[in-house]
Amino acid sequence: MSTLPPLRLAATEGPYRPQGEEGEQRIAAIDIGSNSIRQIVADVGKNGSIRVVDEMKAAPRLGAGLSETGALSEGPMNLAIESLQRMATLARQLGAKRVEAVATSAVRDASNGALFLTRVRQQTGLKIRLLDGAEEARLAYRSALAHFELGHGRCVVMDIGGGSLELALAAEGLVEHLVSLPFGALRLTERFLSKGSSHKGIKKLRKHIRDDIRAALPVRDWRGAEVIGSGGTFTNLAGIFLARHGMRAARSVHGTRIPRAEVEHILDMLAEMSVEERLAVPGLNAGRADIIVAGLAVAAEVLARVEPREIGASAYGIREGLLLDVARIKPSIADPGEARARSVREFAERCHYEEPHSRQVQKIALQLFDAVGMRLGCEAADRQILSDAALLHDVGYHINYQKHNKHSYHLILHAELLGMSPTEKVVVAHVARYHRGSPPDRQKHQEYAALQKGTRARIKRLSALLRIADGLDRGHVGAVERIKVRWMERALRITPVATPRAKALRLELWGAARKSGLLAELIGVPVEIVGPDGRVVQDATMAETVE
Repeated sequence: MSTLPPLRLAATEGPYRPQGEEGEQRIAAIDIGSNSIRQIVADVGKNGSIRVVDEMKAAPRLGAGLSETGALSEGPMNLAIESLQRMATLARQLGAKRVEAVATSAVRDASNGALFLTRVRQQTGLKIRLLDGAEEARLAYRSALAHFELGHGRCVVMDIGGGSLELALAAEGLVEHLVSLPFGALRLTERFLSKGSSHKGIKKLRKHIRDDIRAALPVRDWRGAEVIGSGGTFTNLAGIFLARHGMRAARSVHGTRIPRAEVEHILDMLAEMSVEERLAVPGLNAGRADIIVAGLAVAAEVLARVEPREIGASAYGIREGLLLDVARIKPSIADPGEARARSVREFAERCHYEEPHSRQVQKIALQLFDAVGMRLGCEAADRQILSDAALLHDVGYHINYQKHNKHSYHLILHAELLGMSPTEKVVVAHVARYHRGSPPDRQKHQEYAALQKGTRARIKRLSALLRIADGLDRGHVGAVERIKVRWMERALRITPVATPRAKALRLELWGAARKSGLLAELIGVPVEIVGPDGRVVQDATMAETVE
C-alpha cells in the first residue's frame, strides 16, 4: 500500500466535494487486470458506505499475447505505466490518504511481471501488491457481500477478468471455497477465437473449460445456488439485456437480474456477428466487443453447472473490495430486504424528505394495494415497488417544489439503491413521478413511451394507487387512520376513516377525489370517495393536472 502526500483541493476548486465528513476516509484503489486498469477514489464511511469521488479507466491489455510468449509486451507495459502515472496524480490531487494498488492474472503469470512492478514503482511511486487467485476471489466476494443480500442460502460469486475466472462459493454469508482458473475473456479469445467467433471455435472453447468448472463446482452442493457476476463481461451483459427490454433509461446496470436462458440467447446473437457489427449493439462497450463472446461462454458454462434461474450482475468488484479492506470495515451480512430498506431510507433522508407524510402515504398506498391490487392486475412483487415509490415520491422537494415530482423521478433514477434492480428503479422513479400532475401519456412523455408495454401498464396501475394515497394526506397531517374499500357493480367506493385526533377530512376527501381519475380509467367504473357522512365527494372528475 502506498501513502501519498495529501495534496488537497480547496472546497471551491474543481467539481469534487471536499473531505471532512466525520468518520470517512478518502482512499484510492487501483486494480491492474489483464484487459484493463481501473481506479476508484472514494470516501469510505464507518458503516461501509462508499461515496465515489472520481474514477479512471484505461485498457492497455497487459495480457495481450501472454499465452503465446509468456511475457508482458513492451507496448502494453508502457501504456499501463502512463495510465498509472495519471492515476497516482489524480489520487494525490484528490487528497487520498492511502492508495491500494494490486495486480492480478497477467502480471502474476508473466515471466517479467516482477520487472514490470519495479518499473511502476520507479516511475509512479506506487507499490503494487500482487494478488493470487484466491485473494482475487475473496475480494470479489467481499464486494458482492456489501452490495447484495447473500446472508441466506448458498451463492456463487464469479469474477471474469481478462486472464482468469475467480469463483467464491459461500453459504449463509460465509466463504467455503475460493477457486481461480485460467479462463479469462482475453486469454480465451486469443486461444480459441482469434480468427472470429465461429460455432466450432466456441464449442471447442466451452468443451475446454467444462471439466475444470465441473471439478470446481460439485453439483450436489451448489446446484440452484444464487449466482452473482462481477467484471466487464457481466456489466456488458446487463447493459445489452436492459437495452433489449427497453430499459435504456437505467443509469446503472448494477443489480440487473438476467434469466439464464437470456445469457445463452445473447451469446448466440453476438457470436453470429463480426466485431464491427457488435459495435452497434446497444449496451455493449466498444472496448469489449472483441472479447465479450469468450467471457459469456465462460459465464454460460458456470451457469449450466449451477443451474440457477437467473444471474445478478454487479457493477462492483475488486476495487470496492479493496476499499472496504483498507478502511478495515467488518463485513456485515444483511437479512433479506434489509439492505434495500436501509438504502431507500438513507436516500430519502439525504434528500431531507418529510418522513411523517411519506410514511402516511406509504401506509395508505399499501392498504389500497391490498384491497384492489390483484383485481387491478398487479403482481405480488409490485407491492414493494409501490412501497418504495410512496416513501420517495416527494424527495424532489429539496430541489424545488415546482415540478417536484419530476425532480423526484431524476433523483431516484440516479440514486444508488442497493437490493433494487435497474428495472425496478426505473419503475419506482416513474411511479413517483406520476403521483401528481399529468398521468402517464405515451404521446407526451418520451421516457415513459420508450418503455415496454407491460412496464408501462405496471407504472399506470401503481401510480393510480399512489395518486389517491397522496391525495388522502393532502394536508400532510396524517388525518386518515385507514380506508375501507368496497367493489360495487358500477363503482369502486373508498371510504377513509379518520384518526381520533382528526377534526375533519375535507381536504383529504377533496385531494383523493381529484386524483381518482386514473384509477377509474383503469378499472372502467367511477371511483367514489365517500365522506364520514356517507356522501360521495362530487368533484372526483376535476382535472388532475392543476396541482
